[in-house]
Amino acid sequence: MSFISRLLGTGPDPREEVRPLWHRVVELAREPSFYADCHVADSVGGRFDLMTAVLCTVMVRVEASEMRTQSALLAELFVEDMDGQLREFGVNDVVVGKRMGKLMSVLGGRLGAYRSALVERDRAKLIGAVSRNVTFSEGADEAAACEAVAEKLLALSERLAGFDDEQILKASGIW
Repeated sequence: MSFISRLLGTGPDPREEVRPLWHRVVELAREPSFYADCHVADSVGGRFDLMTAVLCTVMVRVEASEMRTQSALLAELFVEDMDGQLREFGVNDVVVGKRMGKLMSVLGGRLGAYRSALVERDRAKLIGAVSRNVTFSEGADEAAACEAVAEKLLALSERLAGFDDEQILKASGIW
């Protein structure tokens, strides 16, 4: 990309490379079994919690390879999506920036909690991270629900480990 293209922003958006992966993350976070079987609250908060859990699981896999740049690009797509969601909810421009800062902080904290549990394949640690970071339906057996979500995240992590970087980026529905 030339200096002029970078300066004027006329070059290709580097996030386009990871957009299929972002869409797959969103698709996985909307999987009905998380809400029906695992009792994640089907609310704005519950969906956000699950989105960050799935995103963190994918980011841990991406970071485990040579794709550190793509991990940052995924975070940028998360920010872009959350910004749009906040605006859709009617949050004004002055408040959006503050909320985005808080959401990025939340993502960073959760990534740290999920990362250590997933890298170590520590089921108990992952259940603890889920219990602190996922909102469940009222009346749900939270211990069982935490275990169910943790099992699904571990299974996703294991599936992701079986694919090479190119397959991960294409997110062609194979996982």
